[in-house]
Amino acid sequence: MHTYIREFATLAALLLEGIATAIIVCGSLRALYLYATQCLLNRACFPAFARTRLRLGHALSLGLEFLIGADILKSAIAPTWNDLGILAAIVAIRSAINALLMWELKLTGAASDPPPADPGRAKLP
Repeated sequence: MHTYIREFATLAALLLEGIATAIIVCGSLRALYLYATQCLLNRACFPAFARTRLRLGHALSLGLEFLIGADILKSAIAPTWNDLGILAAIVAIRSAINALLMWELKLTGAASDPPPADPGRAKLP
């Protein structure tokens, strides 16, 4: 029974790593396409740069979440104290990167959104 669980965890971790890789690669290609079409064809480089960073940041964040899941599954296979320490360090680093990335995305998204309309300046009929 232990062998089956180990094999399942190994395959699931490999699958999660593959999903993370696909998300990061597809997100990077989509962001590059967005930047190329909007900057080179429309000459709107600054807005394209901001949108590209947002799109790429979301893909990287999602990919990191899948990689953390894969690392947790890998540690379930052979949980020695050394492996758990390495896992804790990897999860801490990836979580910190993800938190900083989400913080930057929130700031960048707020900066790229148009300012809300001022309801106090509505025209009266």
